[in-house]
Amino acid sequence: MTQDFHYIRREDRSDGICVLTFDRPGSSANVFDATALAELKTHVEALTHDSHTRGVVIRSAKPKIFVAGLDLDMFTESPAMDAVAALIDQGHETFAHLSALKVPTVAAIHGACLGGGFELALACDWRVASDDRATKIGLPEVTLGILPAWGGTTRLPRLIGLARALPAILTGKQFAAKHARKVGLVDDVVAEAVLMVAALEWLARGKRPRRRPSLLDLPPLRNIVGQRAQKSVLAKTRGHYPAPLRALEVARAGVAGPAEESFAREKDALLELVQGPEAVNLLRIFHLRERARKLGVPSEVAARADGAAISPVRRAAVIGAGVMGAGIAHWLSARGVHVLMRDVGAEPLARGMSRIAKLYRDAVARRILTPVEARAALDRVTPMTGDVPLSSMDIVIEAATEKLELKKEIFRQLEARCGEQTVLATNTSALSITEIASVLKRPERLVGMHFFNPVHRMHLVELIHGEHTGARAMDTALQFSKALGKPPVIVRDSPGFVVNRILMPYLVEAVRIFDEGHAPLDIDRAMLDFGMPMGPLRLCDEVGLDTSLHVARDLEARLPEPVPLSDTLDAMIARGWLGRKSGRGFYVHGGRGSRESVNPELARLRQAGTPRSAPADSRDRLVLIMVNEAARCIEAGVVTDPEDVDFAMIMGTGWAPFRGGPLRFADELGAFAVTTKLDELARKHGAHFVPCTRLREMSTREARFYNLAGGTPSAASVAAH
Repeated sequence: MTQDFHYIRREDRSDGICVLTFDRPGSSANVFDATALAELKTHVEALTHDSHTRGVVIRSAKPKIFVAGLDLDMFTESPAMDAVAALIDQGHETFAHLSALKVPTVAAIHGACLGGGFELALACDWRVASDDRATKIGLPEVTLGILPAWGGTTRLPRLIGLARALPAILTGKQFAAKHARKVGLVDDVVAEAVLMVAALEWLARGKRPRRRPSLLDLPPLRNIVGQRAQKSVLAKTRGHYPAPLRALEVARAGVAGPAEESFAREKDALLELVQGPEAVNLLRIFHLRERARKLGVPSEVAARADGAAISPVRRAAVIGAGVMGAGIAHWLSARGVHVLMRDVGAEPLARGMSRIAKLYRDAVARRILTPVEARAALDRVTPMTGDVPLSSMDIVIEAATEKLELKKEIFRQLEARCGEQTVLATNTSALSITEIASVLKRPERLVGMHFFNPVHRMHLVELIHGEHTGARAMDTALQFSKALGKPPVIVRDSPGFVVNRILMPYLVEAVRIFDEGHAPLDIDRAMLDFGMPMGPLRLCDEVGLDTSLHVARDLEARLPEPVPLSDTLDAMIARGWLGRKSGRGFYVHGGRGSRESVNPELARLRQAGTPRSAPADSRDRLVLIMVNEAARCIEAGVVTDPEDVDFAMIMGTGWAPFRGGPLRFADELGAFAVTTKLDELARKHGAHFVPCTRLREMSTREARFYNLAGGTPSAASVAAH
């Protein structure tokens, strides 16, 4: 007998096994909302009174998703707290009924099993997972500023012990299936083809016996485990993120005592957290990711349609085997794209292939790929020298040195060797797409694709359209970026685009503060305390002092109001201090695991004597210079919406995510407060702090970039376009 529901199908087999299959209609994903929970509750209640069923298997019909968790659309800027509370209660009640069934239950997990999906699995007696790469298991709620509140913070510590559960709960890590089994999140890992067979075998074991608490779960060792976890959380978050600390509090208290009391603490903690600014901004980032996945070609580019349909990219060429070229080739090949990587000589090509091979070795060591998968992916990269034919390529990505004339010459040659439908892309961080395209007979073929270094870690790609970029080139790059798992931001051709236009004034101002005689550690610490993943001088070292100076000079020549450059970076580069890649910059960089220290020879560069503590206004100088430039990006029409700016800075630089991005931060301060402070900084430190016209106009009427009640661009922002 098969009974059809909207979200969950029930099948009663002749052997007495009931199979519940999640299959959300019209969607590639299964997520929980009130309707899905109501259906599950109906099924579970029916099973409670069913004397014929001897076991239950819960599985998914989706090819890559078990259950991805709660439908986060309900978490708007101002969620209805009564509705949130009711949904938490509904989930607790449903999962409690599932856990209390007299017959054994097993979750047959294939695909993403995250958040509420894993909490569903935890309510089952057993968990069996497929060894497919799509299978990811975990509780990522703290990354959204909340905590697992459908029993995850309670059940997982009781299942595997507090010490083993806390790393999963407090970091939001997503585990591959085999690692999940090692930790204890699942009981077995098998091939997808035999997942159902394995599930039935685990059902035959009956109900799961209750686990006896270990010594680490009992006082006083439990307190020691909690104290160490708290210390680790504070070291990583600097106290900016309340969710891990609240989750730790609930998990510690929930190891012992009635589960119902712990469930109540979960609910109270979530209702408190979800209303805080950190959760509001972190949940908003999730929605910005979803927005990026739905981006289309801008109307001004769509009007340049050439009539040719786009096709998926299966073959690509990367021109240049340096750090960026090798990084791009690695990422493409890891996503199933066959890549021809070309360079002018065998030696740079060999270095590039060595970089790619190391990235794959690291992926194997971190259990991201199996050795077989890594070998197959590496085999998809073909190194070549010379003028190889490129007519069969769907896209060619140039990743040569940031020199305008060099790039123009490369594209002059590429156009003659590529097929008529091959899209040409340049990975430039600041150079003009329109100027590069000026050498092409068909400039509409060229689009900017700015990947960020390191490519395998940075999620963003800036897609830049020049004055002639056509709809086909832009749409191909757009769909390709999405397929690569790189959420895009679409940018009009302008100096520095978005990320570097905002970031470089920040880095230059940090060097200016250093020039005033202030200690590098204090300058960096000011921004770490603000929430940045690393300080600006350390970031200069990571980017490369030569690269930073090159981009800064380009922007100084092309922007109307640049931050004045000092000669400090020139002096450091002249000494061979290029940052991490040379082992010395503002800091001395050793090998892996070695501790970095401030470069002791920096004192020779300045006459200010002993380094002084950073000035009290250093944070304002560094933050507000980015806010000012971010507003200029809107003013100049570099991007369409404030979301584009904030998303680009968070994903491209790690801009304090819990603060929501520079324009969101400006809204929270208020335009009047921002312009007042900028005017004060301009009087004290220079005209480059003078507020831009957009901020000045907004301050007179206290306008905002966003409508904070709904998280959408404000009427004033929209009207400006």
